[in-house]
Amino acid sequence: MEKEIKDYLAQFVKQSVAEDVGDGDHTSLSTIAAGAQGEAKLIVKDDGVLAGVEVAQEIISYIDKTLTCEVFIQDGCQVKVGDIAFFVRGNIQSILLAERLVLNVMQRMSGIATTTRKYVDLLKGTGTQVLDTRKTTPLLRVLEKEAVKIGGGTNHRFGLFDMILIKDNHVDYSGGIVPALTRANDYRKKLNKPIEIEIEVRNFAELDEVLNFGEVDRIMLDNFSPADVAKAVEIIDHRFKTEASGGITIDTIRSYAEAGVDYISVGALTHSVKSLDLSLKAKLI
Repeated sequence: MEKEIKDYLAQFVKQSVAEDVGDGDHTSLSTIAAGAQGEAKLIVKDDGVLAGVEVAQEIISYIDKTLTCEVFIQDGCQVKVGDIAFFVRGNIQSILLAERLVLNVMQRMSGIATTTRKYVDLLKGTGTQVLDTRKTTPLLRVLEKEAVKIGGGTNHRFGLFDMILIKDNHVDYSGGIVPALTRANDYRKKLNKPIEIEIEVRNFAELDEVLNFGEVDRIMLDNFSPADVAKAVEIIDHRFKTEASGGITIDTIRSYAEAGVDYISVGALTHSVKSLDLSLKAKLI
């Protein structure tokens, strides 16, 4: 697991446990003998793609380093109802403390990975990649974008800091395509790090302005029909990377990919997925 994710998880687990526990897990403290040992198994209750196993191991370790995990199913694997992903063993009070956080994270990540895989499978043979967006749950973006990767998708920019993405509001506030691109390129030259520029276009007139200006890395074709995307891709003729965006669904994504676009961004990968049903069931040792 990448160091950035581990560092994020350390703070995430600390804050999540503090939110949940307050001054103590009084239910477990009152019903479970201190030091009692047990085990629990992670049971899959939906068909889909499993995600968050490595994250769960990190969460469990942060909560109690004496807990052990025996993993049977790895991240990215297809699972079916009744599969057992892993066993966790050790202090029962610690297992119960980790239970809800592990389930909340894994259910959300597995739902995203499952949805992403459905979109990715529809793009096979086209060469088009499916992208996520910034339409994520606040403070869970690291985990949600990791789930997209586990599902076979590609991460778009992580936030506002790793790409200049000029969208319709930026264009309108700037006074048009040319002023927006002029300012963005002037800014990029002064910025002390490499950064790509992408610009959204809403019609062929704006596309012509971008092509005449140049000095961009990617052009986003927003709310174009598949036929118009195909026309735009032909006009762009590989001079810039292309991305289709705006209301693209699982029913229409294949037609956009067949139009020859490099990327398709889908907010639905993260903003409206159904969590995968999972359960952590206890067993005494």
